[in-house]
Amino acid sequence: MEKWDIAEILKHDEKFRYQLLDRMRGDCLYFLGNGTRHEKYLWAGNVNDHIVYMKAIWKSFPLFGKPRWLSWRQIREFEKQMKN
Repeated sequence: MEKWDIAEILKHDEKFRYQLLDRMRGDCLYFLGNGTRHEKYLWAGNVNDHIVYMKAIWKSFPLFGKPRWLSWRQIREFEKQMKN
């Protein structure tokens, strides 16, 4: 997989960023469950980059346009669980 530059991702429209963020959320759930913590199942290829990308994408949405299905607190919880 070719690694994307975060600036390139943030140039995409909201729909693309919502879809990517949701896919990344799903990757976190799989990683923590049936994926048995194998980083190969993460979009970014490793936990640290995956969380960095998720945070940047989440922050890219306007205050009243943040996804209701994923909070900043949930991203931080994913980070905590995935790094332990």
